Amino acid sequence: MGHIAQRFALKYCLDCSCHYSFHSYDFALQSVSSSEHFDCFYLLQAQSFTLIKTNLCKWCDHSSPVCEDNVCMSNCSLTSYCTLAEEVCVAIWKKDNVSVSVRTLCYNPQDMLENIMLTNYSSKECLMTPQHSEDGLFFICGCVGDLECNDRLVFEKGSKDVIPVVVISLVPPLLVAIIATMAFYLYRTRQPGKKPKDWGPRDFRGMLPSLSDDINSEISSTCANNLNHNTEQLPIQLEALVGKGRFAEVWRARLSHNEGGQYETVAVKIFPVVEYSSWCNERAIFSDANLKHENIVQFLTAEERAGTAAAPQRQYWLIMAYYNMGNLQDFLAGHILTWTEMCSLAGSVARGLAHLHSDMTPCGTPKVPIAHRDLKSSNIVLKNQSECALCDFGLALRLDLSLTVDDFANSGQVGTARYMAPEVLESRVNLEDLESFKQIDIYSMALVLWEMVSRCDVIGEVKSYEPPFGSKVCEQPCVDSMRDLVLRDRGRPDIPESWTTHPVRIHKTHKKNVYYDTTVESRQEGRWERESHYMSMHLPNRLSVRTEILDFKYAHLNIHLK
Repeated sequence: MGHIAQRFALKYCLDCSCHYSFHSYDFALQSVSSSEHFDCFYLLQAQSFTLIKTNLCKWCDHSSPVCEDNVCMSNCSLTSYCTLAEEVCVAIWKKDNVSVSVRTLCYNPQDMLENIMLTNYSSKECLMTPQHSEDGLFFICGCVGDLECNDRLVFEKGSKDVIPVVVISLVPPLLVAIIATMAFYLYRTRQPGKKPKDWGPRDFRGMLPSLSDDINSEISSTCANNLNHNTEQLPIQLEALVGKGRFAEVWRARLSHNEGGQYETVAVKIFPVVEYSSWCNERAIFSDANLKHENIVQFLTAEERAGTAAAPQRQYWLIMAYYNMGNLQDFLAGHILTWTEMCSLAGSVARGLAHLHSDMTPCGTPKVPIAHRDLKSSNIVLKNQSECALCDFGLALRLDLSLTVDDFANSGQVGTARYMAPEVLESRVNLEDLESFKQIDIYSMALVLWEMVSRCDVIGEVKSYEPPFGSKVCEQPCVDSMRDLVLRDRGRPDIPESWTTHPVRIHKTHKKNVYYDTTVESRQEGRWERESHYMSMHLPNRLSVRTEILDFKYAHLNIHLK
């Protein structure tokens, strides 16, 4: 990860034994050992959305300090709330033969920093202490407070290392100012009839976390849940339209870093003025720092864009990670899954949905559960050939316990008709029980799992991709058509005979039991069980997946509700 990412991301290791457990809906068809856990992941700075009180710190990878006597000001223009309560404000002062630089950040004092353990970090002042490293002498300090305590760096009186700082730190800006003034004067005197142009594009790398060390590669998993509070818009150039939905268009775009031509590839979701409310809803969902998860699409920032000559109306942008493998539906249409791929993809979808529905993060931080309400294969993107991420939260609903039935009054019949649960088709969602909204997502996820199984080579002959219910309805069925099919005719996705007769032997897998029952009440009472052990199993005759939509059986992959 580059220096930019370090400005916005904190490496947080799961040493508290908060391993990712299989939550209520963990599909669990993975063929890898369950003891494998996510050792470390990155949490972005939570801005003002964190649920706990944290320190307010300066946060720059590199700044040139301004010093007087034994006090230096960091000269950093970026401010950030720390992500975690235990993190403190830190400043690192380094000097070489040419210049002096200061790095400011939030950091957990229990972790190593610059190969040392931070001490004396409980003061409200940042008291610099000398440290030795392979690169020579440097100073470091830690402090706590809500007033950017790592902006003012206090050195011991008589410190010889700090004396030349004023001269060293002022020389570069003075030289730059002199050169710029001369260049501006020459430019104006030689071309008096023209207005001076900008001196070149700003370096916008400080506005967002770095997306990747490799400029042209896929976005890094450390980027998420950050809102752009800068008044200046990011230098983004739209390249190609890659998707279009009911509310917005999705474009592949370039985010320029500087005039050197460096850029990151990002995805830009553009909402027109009439869909302002959808943009607001999705932005609000992403603003929750606890939404961050490897199986949730990674969000960078939100912007309002004024009209241009090409697009005269105001637009509303969401800028996110770009995944060049596209969505799951397109992937299934052109790719036959192996058993391992199917297990991995299904497990990642289940983990993403479990995190969305959970009222706690993996390490116990409270979060507001969220119902997706439009889960389908086209709203799931491929990170790679074995992992997915949920996206498109335009219809998502925060299941806040403080809300009343009246607040949810207009939250019933939304989503895509083909993937709607029977209670949604029938407009009989129990608004008094927030779990009802989660069960709607579970029904939709079952259909997505059916799509995966139908394109898996383990079942024998694999037919061309079809969405759930296939040709029983038109390409884009309306609610009435789906209501007639699912409720009146009790239509189900086709279960070919080969699914119940083709033997497969699996070793070292997880016994995952996944039930979907035939009534909403059964789904709402359900919980998933997991056993991890070495076993051999044969499929046919007992993979019981039972819902309003699925009722097929495989062997020894017992799926049950309790």
